[in-house]
Amino acid sequence: MAEAIDLYRHSAIGVALIETLNEMVASGALSPELAMAVIMQFDKSMCHALDKHVESRATFKGGNLRTYRFCDSIWTLNLRNTTFMNEEIETVLPKVKIVAYDMRLIEEPVVPITCQQCQ
Repeated sequence: MAEAIDLYRHSAIGVALIETLNEMVASGALSPELAMAVIMQFDKSMCHALDKHVESRATFKGGNLRTYRFCDSIWTLNLRNTTFMNEEIETVLPKVKIVAYDMRLIEEPVVPITCQQCQ
């Protein structure tokens, strides 16, 4: 089963971080071990930030379910023309991909970290 934290690495900020680290390793400015440590810290920080600092909740309705898949306890839903709403805005998105998993099924739990705001 793919690690759930890999989802953060496929986000725009995760891709940019990995590309930058790869360039730094290729140029010799950073060791591969240190680059891997940065990626692991990124995973921990993303889990912490989403768990402790995101208070907004969004709901969605309507739209068309184009495809769905359930594999290795991970749901993947592809939606079209879906309305998303939170406390402040309501918007219709032409394409949405939702990946959902059960954190209890992760083999190695992410070691919790604390940030300056939580101390």
